[in-house]
Amino acid sequence: MKIRQVLHTGLHPYRCDVCDKTFGSNSKLKVHKRVHTGERPYCCDVCDKTFMRLENLKVHRRVHTWERPYRCDVCDKTFVRNSDLKVHGRVHSGERPYCCDVCNKRFTTKGNLKVHQRVHTGEHPYQCDVCNKTFTLLESLKVHLRLHTGERPYHCDVCNKTFMLLESLKVHLRLHTGERPYLCDVCNKTFNNKGSLKVHRSVHTGERPYRCDVCNKTFNKKGSLKVHQRVHTGERPYHCDVCNKTFTQMESLKIHLRTHTGERRYCCDVCSKTYIHRSSLKVHLCSHTGERPYRCDVCNRTFINTSNLKVHQRIHTGERPCRCNVCSKTFSRMNDLRRHLLSCCNQNP
Repeated sequence: MKIRQVLHTGLHPYRCDVCDKTFGSNSKLKVHKRVHTGERPYCCDVCDKTFMRLENLKVHRRVHTWERPYRCDVCDKTFVRNSDLKVHGRVHSGERPYCCDVCNKRFTTKGNLKVHQRVHTGEHPYQCDVCNKTFTLLESLKVHLRLHTGERPYHCDVCNKTFMLLESLKVHLRLHTGERPYLCDVCNKTFNNKGSLKVHRSVHTGERPYRCDVCNKTFNKKGSLKVHQRVHTGERPYHCDVCNKTFTQMESLKIHLRTHTGERRYCCDVCSKTYIHRSSLKVHLCSHTGERPYRCDVCNRTFINTSNLKVHQRIHTGERPCRCNVCSKTFSRMNDLRRHLLSCCNQNP
């Protein structure tokens, strides 16, 4: 039967003897059989990757030539494949033709729908052969494996820092460019990554979803909760090689090491005074600007940093957290306790 006749009649006279799938031409059946035999006769002469179909090899070669022949006529974005352009067009048209039959959520591609459905089925088809952790996406497994191999394939051209994720490199590069594309719609503060903006918003909403199960203290970040829990466990996993001092956070260790190296990386652009901590520079700048951004909500007195505000608020709350271990007298400020130890109890604070 001629191929043209098959197209009009819809007949599929050629049948796979392995899975019974049918095809309109013998050539299509021949290509399909490679799924069962594993044959991949077409090889890339640049990277030696192999393919079942010549068309797939042609498309793949564009990775090496940087050819992107398909262009969106709305935003001029270019694509390697026409199918990619077609899917991209749904961004502009709003078309989401694939619908989840459980929750009715819609998707632009069949693949995205298939992945989403694993939320309902609990399917995690990709497993790490080192630690047996499972994943819904093959790409997630590939990224996870870098934890075991130590592979960090993404490299900053400015400072040579390496990253496991391309997205992490993109965020890092903003430190060099100064780009801060994420804007808080309440106070207009900007951030270089979406996660920092999300955490910042909790300042306005008051949301602190992470709770310590020992003391019920709440936090706006999961990482902050994890660090806090070391107060209860006594864990201090970060260790200074110079003086053996230990820390609950890696960042605290990095800052501490500057006391040994003498590094003072934060410089005032008004008087050139330098500081070990960024927060110290921020407070110092207030001496030039006169800014006192932290306000007591009881008496409206203003302060240049949060620690001074916190100490001041004890006047209103009556809190006296600093206790003399000799006579048990309490104080609202550590400086008052130190003076007491020297003058009254003859102790070296």
